[in-house]
Amino acid sequence: MFFDIGPFELVTIVLLGVIVFGPDKLPKLIQDLTGMIRKLREFSDSAKADLRKELGPEFKDFEFEDLNPKTFVRKNLLENDSLGLKELRNSFDLKDELSTVTEAVSESGVTVRTAGDRTANGPVNGSDLLRKRVAADNPLSPGENPPFDADAT
Repeated sequence: MFFDIGPFELVTIVLLGVIVFGPDKLPKLIQDLTGMIRKLREFSDSAKADLRKELGPEFKDFEFEDLNPKTFVRKNLLENDSLGLKELRNSFDLKDELSTVTEAVSESGVTVRTAGDRTANGPVNGSDLLRKRVAADNPLSPGENPPFDADAT
């Protein structure tokens, strides 16, 4: 219906209103509520008119809905293609680029291993690879403690 409220929810709200405020006060409450909404709309429209008047004639085509980021992008980047973005977007094909890179790697003979690949000793474990790399970069012999710097701690 409106505001994502279905007919069942609307009936429930009306019944709760009748129960809480009573059938005598409910029409007056609805009148006051619609009057408040009308005054808020008038206030909003007058604020928009004042803002348009203050901005001057260079912003005569300004719409407040354009402040929504999705509307702004759609209007300025997608519809108005003065930057040539449509051609760029159409020329870029990720699947084609990925298949080109995959073919180049396979033709070069380089073996690319992933964590799921198996070796002669069993599956490749990421922590084992890290330990081997740290051991290769570490100048200390096994069992030797690293130097202690009291000022650094």
